[in-house]
Amino acid sequence: MGRNRLAGTTKGSGKSALYYQNNPEARKKKLEYDSKNNKKKSSILYRTKLNKANRENPNSKVGDGKDVSHTSKGLVLKTQKSNRGSKSDSHGDRRARGGKKK
Repeated sequence: MGRNRLAGTTKGSGKSALYYQNNPEARKKKLEYDSKNNKKKSSILYRTKLNKANRENPNSKVGDGKDVSHTSKGLVLKTQKSNRGSKSDSHGDRRARGGKKK
């Protein structure tokens, strides 16, 4: 069974979700990019490292709703929700949201 039993059962209501629902060509282009990006060796190694850390973490349990996150303090266990929307954990997060470049 997958991690998210509810995946695909509802449509998102965020700005990006609404944009891609109303623009199928843009959605197709994004899915192609995401697919290509997720196949990169660097992306695979990144996910592998986080998955391994999550598995080996004694505080992490299957189905606890937590993920391992790369932060300035190293690998930290966070809720999936806060990990997805983190604005200050990495340089990429800050840059993607228009923050200062360091």
